[in-house]
Amino acid sequence: MTDKLQEGMDRRAFVKQAGVVALAAGMDARSYGRILGANDRIRIAQLGCGQRSEGHVHMVQLVSKQTQVETVAVCDIWSVAREQRAAQVKKVFNLNPKMYKYSEEMLANPDIDGVMIATGDFQHAKLCTEVVRAGKDCYVEKPFANVLADAKEARDAVKASKQVVQMGAQHRSQPYQLAIRDVIRSGRIGKIVHIEQEWNVNEERWRFVPNDTGESDQMDEDRNMEWKKWLYDRASKLREEDTDWKRWLLGKPYRPFDPHVYLEFRLYKDFSSGIFDQWMSHGSDLVHLWMDETYPESVVANGGIYAWPDGRQNPDTVVAAVTYPKGFLYTYKTTFGNSYRSFSRIQGRDGTIANYGGEGAPFFVVSKEGGRHELEGSVNYSKLPIVPPALEQEQLVHVPGAPPPDSRGTGDDDPDHMMNWLRAMRARKQPNANVDHGFSHAIVVIMAARSYWSGKKQYWDPVNEEILDHPVSA
Repeated sequence: MTDKLQEGMDRRAFVKQAGVVALAAGMDARSYGRILGANDRIRIAQLGCGQRSEGHVHMVQLVSKQTQVETVAVCDIWSVAREQRAAQVKKVFNLNPKMYKYSEEMLANPDIDGVMIATGDFQHAKLCTEVVRAGKDCYVEKPFANVLADAKEARDAVKASKQVVQMGAQHRSQPYQLAIRDVIRSGRIGKIVHIEQEWNVNEERWRFVPNDTGESDQMDEDRNMEWKKWLYDRASKLREEDTDWKRWLLGKPYRPFDPHVYLEFRLYKDFSSGIFDQWMSHGSDLVHLWMDETYPESVVANGGIYAWPDGRQNPDTVVAAVTYPKGFLYTYKTTFGNSYRSFSRIQGRDGTIANYGGEGAPFFVVSKEGGRHELEGSVNYSKLPIVPPALEQEQLVHVPGAPPPDSRGTGDDDPDHMMNWLRAMRARKQPNANVDHGFSHAIVVIMAARSYWSGKKQYWDPVNEEILDHPVSA
């Protein structure tokens, strides 16, 4: 390659080609990166500096009390976002992180060990592919992907690289979710026939604007003011000249610059499937964890916009039904118009596991209720609170050494999941939420979105790895 030709290549193409050449030669991509020693300080970069990235820096801060790690670089095409994240890093770690506008410039830095991705849903898989081909380990937020071709390319890139990639599916590192998997494996409630999740809120996710109900409740007013400040302060600062709109689109069909689409991408079907991408990705991943499953047989979804007709495209109320090869039904439901008692329920032939609370809540009750000893639900309830009789053997799940169970659960900034990734980086082994887990939940959310928009039941062909609108041929 001549000097002139090399100078003519853009940085992004150069970084990608470097990764491809290394892999084609049979090299481990980390062979041209820094090899971590047991006591070396791990240096993390943040790719995407929006709201979730704030939580990523917080996670690094939390685990820095246990191991040698720090955030040393931030990257975002929007100048305001990367400056805000750099200020947080400066405050937390007392260092001035390197700031990058473009990912290929950051990935060319040999001093960076791992990259945490917190960008738009449609960008996750493509950027994960870039990161691993550049020889960096990766923590990538859910959903892993919302386009099947992107999911395949990213999964294959990870598997070809030997990089340590952790999905942002933090529940795979949480003790109560693992305990429920063990209860199911033990056969205590028999063969599972149905898993149901209903996770609700009564708010305008993910578009935070004040409501016009005229309610005088001070808490609601204070919260609305915070939402208004969050949305409109950001929008007022977002100018096209301060970002790179074409780069943000990342291969999507061109459309004129729209700051609202940029900031509230979860509302628009070209960039996110909303509830499916954001919450059902967690829900289906929990089902896969509990049931040791890897892919669905079929998915059908329905719903609409019933609470927030504010110009959004994605639904605010959905229900999806998923079947699995092991022979059970999984139903998922969310509404943004009522927050009554979110729950999950795992129904077996010999009993039931009931979970009280929304996504990830660690409050689980195991009982014999619903089992074969009561063919038609023979327990008669006549007063509150509802308390099953002793014969149901209802038991609250406790995990020794873990915090006591509650219906609210831990937040998104899970230090255990972060520590699992860092330990896996040092040991060069698979983390708790690996790329196969990410690919599995991506299949479910992509099929759910396709079913919702097409009105047709979707089927997974595991041999050819394709989504069909008709049953797979025998």
